[in-house]
Amino acid sequence: MSRESGAGRTARATPSPSTVGRGKAIVLPRRATPEATYVDAWVSLQRADCQDCYAGWQRPAAIISDGAYGILGFEGDTSDHLDLPLWYEPHIRAWSAAAEAHTTLWFWNSEIGWAAVHPVLERHGWRYVNANVWDKGKGHIAGNVHTAKIRRFPVVTELCVQYVREQTMHGMPLKRWLLSEWKRSGLPLSRANDACGVADAAVRKYFDQGHLWYYPPVDKFERIVRYANQHGRALGRPYYSRDSKRPMTGAEWARCRSAFRCPHGVTNVWSRPPLRDGERLKAPHGRAVHLNQKPIDLMTRIIAASTEPQEVVWEPFGGLFSASLAARALDRRSFAAEIDDTYFRYGVQRFTVLSRG
Repeated sequence: MSRESGAGRTARATPSPSTVGRGKAIVLPRRATPEATYVDAWVSLQRADCQDCYAGWQRPAAIISDGAYGILGFEGDTSDHLDLPLWYEPHIRAWSAAAEAHTTLWFWNSEIGWAAVHPVLERHGWRYVNANVWDKGKGHIAGNVHTAKIRRFPVVTELCVQYVREQTMHGMPLKRWLLSEWKRSGLPLSRANDACGVADAAVRKYFDQGHLWYYPPVDKFERIVRYANQHGRALGRPYYSRDSKRPMTGAEWARCRSAFRCPHGVTNVWSRPPLRDGERLKAPHGRAVHLNQKPIDLMTRIIAASTEPQEVVWEPFGGLFSASLAARALDRRSFAAEIDDTYFRYGVQRFTVLSRG
């Protein structure tokens, strides 16, 4: 359970043992003039530490993180989960600075790795939505687990955890701001139902301050805004404004929320075997180039669920660039980095084959 990358050079609390060549099927000989980028109309792939790349990337609609797992899986990985918060913090800080209001983060890791990093994500404004479990099935362990020795049930899962930005308006969470603006207008709460054209759903859902709060759809938000500005106290207008000059539009409101679409029948448990045979990228001698190459179909699922065509996807820890490959097939633009030269070159081959075909 390691990521598809050689990782960024990030300071850790304690240095982990050397992982040079650990588990790698092949290490390509160094080139005299190594190519450091691959760019086409859809992707920008860089052989670099992603921390040196963030500033030059366009702002993302989705970030797909498949970084350190704390299992010495690659050069630069930590030796356990305890150092993961320090490893990830500079990346999370950069993601937060670049994220739009509608950006979704998909955080791949082990259960304990995610648990260790979760507080850092929350501290930097990422709100937990859901933990999706990739169940690889019993074939993943092939019966080769000494349970008496490890003293636990065999692990056949990874997590892909969904986060969105914690949105605020004038220093308030959105649901509090919605109610605050209505109260500021001087209108009674019952009039919100008239504004929305419903019996009591507006008060019960859109202005609720607890777990029953429901994000107003664009058309309902527009009706609330229009009603408040037409019937509310003249002295306080405009209501529902970000700049105190004009009310927000429905389109602006829509961009305060990340996109999400769930195919019928899909749940948060993804029963899908690890990659085998033709799916897996292999070295000439037949061994897998990467120990944990992610399935394209799972990357496609999360990108399609959280982005629109033409939007930007980040893959900071590129590895073999599975997320970027899925993004390209979906007409999304991708920015990715990989510090390991062998992984970078094999990953780029996946795109050059497409361009030749």
